[in-house]
Amino acid sequence: MLFGEGIPHSIFVLAVVITIGTALSKIKIGGISLGSTWVLFAGIAASHFGMQIGGDVLGFARDFGLTIFVFSIGLQIGPGFFASLRSGGLKLMWLSLLVMLLGVGVTYLIAWLTGTPLQTMVGVMDGAAANTPAMGATQQAYMDVAGVDDKSIPMSFAVAYPIGIVATILAFFLLKFLLRVDWNRENDELKALSNENRFAAKFSLEVTNRQIDGMSVSELRALIARQFVISRISHDGNKAFIADSESRVYCGDKLFIVSNTEDKTAILAFLGVEVAMLEDEWGEFDGKLVSRRIVVTRSKINGKRFSDLRLRTKYGINITRVNRAGVDIIPYQGMELQIGDKVMVVGSESAIEKVADLLGNSLKKLHQPHILTIFLGIALGVFIGSIPLVESPQIKLGLAAGPMLMAIVIGRFGTHWHLITYTTLSANLMLREIGLSMFLASVGLASGDGFVDAVVSGGYVWMLYALLIAIVPLLVVGIFARLVYRLDFYTIMGMLSGSMTNPIALTYANGVAGSDMPAISYATVYPFVMFLRVVLAQMMIMFL
Repeated sequence: MLFGEGIPHSIFVLAVVITIGTALSKIKIGGISLGSTWVLFAGIAASHFGMQIGGDVLGFARDFGLTIFVFSIGLQIGPGFFASLRSGGLKLMWLSLLVMLLGVGVTYLIAWLTGTPLQTMVGVMDGAAANTPAMGATQQAYMDVAGVDDKSIPMSFAVAYPIGIVATILAFFLLKFLLRVDWNRENDELKALSNENRFAAKFSLEVTNRQIDGMSVSELRALIARQFVISRISHDGNKAFIADSESRVYCGDKLFIVSNTEDKTAILAFLGVEVAMLEDEWGEFDGKLVSRRIVVTRSKINGKRFSDLRLRTKYGINITRVNRAGVDIIPYQGMELQIGDKVMVVGSESAIEKVADLLGNSLKKLHQPHILTIFLGIALGVFIGSIPLVESPQIKLGLAAGPMLMAIVIGRFGTHWHLITYTTLSANLMLREIGLSMFLASVGLASGDGFVDAVVSGGYVWMLYALLIAIVPLLVVGIFARLVYRLDFYTIMGMLSGSMTNPIALTYANGVAGSDMPAISYATVYPFVMFLRVVLAQMMIMFL
């Protein structure tokens, strides 16, 4: 079972390696764990001591694991990928792109100065960014180009990975010193910025503009030309009612409004002054009106537009916002609903019950797996990844970028094809971890023979290369973001953590901030960075 051959032997060895690696991943040193990378080290150790798997079986386990892993990531980041391209996140995405391009530049420079093979340096770069999908793309792209496997890619990645984890946190300490960051001042600024980078702002106002006295809600929307929803109206302190397009607004009315954060100032300038009346306080003011969050779980609603459902006309309710993948979005008539969307509905108890029946609102249904979408997406992703984009040299997306790209597209546009793209977080994590564990175990088993000799005979310098590839771009972009764009340091830490796809650095940043401000900028750049790092790694190999 340990040193034999055959399918049972292969399954046994993979299971043992994954078990040992997963158990070791629980170990933390200074509060830092290498996580699933321990599976890679466990595979290297097993191979070093003679536990081998046949080449065809090993290749299948590696490539199938990689495909499942990157597809699960793409499916998770898909709904937020295109949302992150909104104007509010472009600045952060530009900075994260600069981090990646500087890392590529440092990688090329070290390869040129030291004579290290570029494919080995790309493995170091992937490790410095703690990016396993990029390493998988690098290894697969090199096999496509050269026709052979290069063990130095996973070896250099394994050596560089721990340095990449620590380097981002080290960069935070250096930036704090160089920029003379004062935590007290940052915290004061954080209070003013705590609501930025959110898609939805909720506020109450009193109408004071006499020029709009008596106008309907539809007329106001046309006049202001901003994206907002007037949820409730109260005339002269009377009980509130749900606003529709024909509702009239008069001076002295109190309105509860949901809008894009960047539009709030303009809306107040047109309508009146903000009043200290929170959403919870409207509950007592509403009379019989209630608000409830309803989850879309009925498959026939998947892909339907609000204009198709005509919820306001049929049931006399108001939709104030939709939460998708953890982000509040302002609803509009052409918006397409997806399974898993959480819709905030305001109306009478009986009307809300009818809307809940229409949309589903059955959490039990969300736990049912929809594997058709997963395997259809994988098949299409592998097909697209196998199409040569350029013949000489042959360039294609491969088994990493192809499935990830298809998963992102399905995650965002799958409803157009009547596909149910929703998976629970636990299901997605399970699928992702199984794929990652299979991939890392296979890579480790394929690379263990000669790993120790490679490190001892000079591979240890990969650690220094990884430190330079990580720390130089982080310091340059961190200083640039502070001095030129005047970003607060918490946002910078989140953006840099996302640029290096480093969740451990994000955990440290969140702990320092005592809030989710770093997480907001991390989430803004992460989908973009995760995809682009895979593409950049492949491009560097394609143009060897």
